[in-house]
Amino acid sequence: MKNGCYEEYPLWMVILSNALPISIYIIGAFILYGLSIIFSALYLFFCLIIEIRLMKEGCVNCYYYGKTCAFGKGRLSSYFFKKGHPELFTQKNVSWYAVLPDFLVFLFPLAGGIIILINKFSWIILLLIIIILILGLGGNAFIRSLTCKHCKQRELGCPATELFGDEK
Repeated sequence: MKNGCYEEYPLWMVILSNALPISIYIIGAFILYGLSIIFSALYLFFCLIIEIRLMKEGCVNCYYYGKTCAFGKGRLSSYFFKKGHPELFTQKNVSWYAVLPDFLVFLFPLAGGIIILINKFSWIILLLIIIILILGLGGNAFIRSLTCKHCKQRELGCPATELFGDEK
């Protein structure tokens, strides 16, 4: 680790970083299953599309392409997509509108859960809604605080740093 940055993130950090979205996907699918298996399946398909979009549009241009980033997607994306242009990563303008699909990953189950609660109250659904909110908001903030401070791409330039107001 040079200058506090990882060239390759440790496996424990990759596992922890991926446990969060996987937990959100599972809980979200379970909540939406309460509406219909079709909603649950569509939600999981949406989550898959979000992951593919991230790797195809972001990871291919990242410093960690072909390496183990905090989420393991730098290495994973190199198996499916050709290397992009690193300068495109730093030039990318990220807005709240651009990250809206990422927020929908926990907003869809939240909306579905509220519909379920209105139709027929369930303590389990209420608890899962609370958990998905904590994971979606607090969990993501925690993971970012753990991983971003060791990120080489952050030093080179990361649009998310500006969006979320992180300091270098």
